[in-house]
Amino acid sequence: MNPLAAAVAHPRSAAVLGALAIAFSGIFYLDSGVSPSTGVFFRCLYGLPILLAVAWSERRTLGPMTRRTIGLCVVAGAFFAVDLITFHYAVDVIGAGLGTVMGNVQVVIVAIVAWLVFGERPRREVLVAIPIMLAGVFLISGVVGTGAYGSNPVLGVQIGLVTAVSYAGYLLVIRRAAPDRRPAGPVAIATAVTAVCAFVFGELVGDLDLVPSLPAHAYLLALGVLSQSVGYLVIQASLPRLPAVITSVLLLVQPVTTVILGAILLAELPSPWQLTGVAMVLFGILLATGGLRRIAGAMRSRPAPA
Repeated sequence: MNPLAAAVAHPRSAAVLGALAIAFSGIFYLDSGVSPSTGVFFRCLYGLPILLAVAWSERRTLGPMTRRTIGLCVVAGAFFAVDLITFHYAVDVIGAGLGTVMGNVQVVIVAIVAWLVFGERPRREVLVAIPIMLAGVFLISGVVGTGAYGSNPVLGVQIGLVTAVSYAGYLLVIRRAAPDRRPAGPVAIATAVTAVCAFVFGELVGDLDLVPSLPAHAYLLALGVLSQSVGYLVIQASLPRLPAVITSVLLLVQPVTTVILGAILLAELPSPWQLTGVAMVLFGILLATGGLRRIAGAMRSRPAPA
């Protein structure tokens, strides 16, 4: 039995639920009150059992992964470790909402790297989106206006850009590691590598807590099960079965939801200029992924009312 059968049968609902699960990443991390390395280590540790169970089911259906695939997954795991560790640091200084928005800048970074490294020329929309998103990032940094949210918004944006670059590296590598679109196997290996990297990093900087107390441990369990495994799995299984226009719009569900949840649950209140920057980044994401063009095309193709 396919453990992701429900996601395959109902891809739209599954993709939305997966995006909502991931949207809680920064919320759960801040509620846990642990260090970045501790958060990454335990989210990977608790996410691995589900990932490995689904990966074993994949192996029975698709066969074992090649050595090349496993090697690429290890490289992807190194990128993933940098992504998650810096994401947690960014959330600490700029909040869950703004930190999540910054991570999603990876949309244009993936397009640029794919162009420079793999010769995949970006669409015109991507080139138009780049300056819009950069202007949005500038506003999120809080250098314009007063009352910017975050203990150090400029530093948060700088760390967030590292998050976006490393997440782009992870996505580019993991896609080439899974040409058959296995939703779990490559992610399981990358997650295991990330856990090892987080452990080593935490030991080096001296902030790894291997025995977090309650309720911190409960938040880490929720972070690992919902965000690290279930969320990623259902998104990976459902997105290839959705129309491109739906996929583009769904990319906005996570950052928008996290900004709203951050305001409600954590009293994160970005300044008007920062919220303008958020809107510009989200608009750039929709533009870069072709969402605006596809939405316009879908509306034009609708039959006129009788």
